[in-house]
Amino acid sequence: MDNTPPPGRPPVVPPVPANVPRVGGSGFVRWLGRAILRLGGWRVVGPIPDLRRAVVIAAPHSSNWDGLWGLAAKMALGVEARILGKDKLFWWPLGAVLRRLGVVPLDRSSPQGTVGQAVAMIQGSERIWFALAPEGTRKPVKEWKSGFIRIARMAQVPIVPAYFHYPEKIIGFGAPIHTSGDDAADMAVVRQWYRPWIGRNRGTV
Repeated sequence: MDNTPPPGRPPVVPPVPANVPRVGGSGFVRWLGRAILRLGGWRVVGPIPDLRRAVVIAAPHSSNWDGLWGLAAKMALGVEARILGKDKLFWWPLGAVLRRLGVVPLDRSSPQGTVGQAVAMIQGSERIWFALAPEGTRKPVKEWKSGFIRIARMAQVPIVPAYFHYPEKIIGFGAPIHTSGDDAADMAVVRQWYRPWIGRNRGTV
């Protein structure tokens, strides 16, 4: 299917670098994702970091619509991203759908905890993007959960920041952020980077 934008119109999604994890399958899913974005007036901007392994975070997260546009972007790009989900959600047939979308069941009885399971999954994969929302909720929060920084530090992979900017209907990516060993300082860097971006139901983070 032809996804070439009309003359004068920016592309709905940017090129995806070779090292980024990709999903297999037909081009129909990518076409559908681009169609959803186009109908909503959204587009994805790059450049997308050319990384085999990374922790990808997305903010501001202030609306259920974030999930729709984020999923459409994932489909349109053909990017494979892993997400930890509650194991109780994996009942048939929802479990099959969730796994298809890249959601991995979280074992709450594991002594590793959420961070440990994420680190083990990343370290055991040759190519993986592990994605999560650092705010942990759609409601405004003063403090972000620091789990994503600890996961990136322990797995020795960079953080790739992705953002929703509703005034311009843009989903974008930033340059990789490498952990320093000082989680508080790294959090300050991440929070500062996100200040220009505005969510659906509130201002900047």
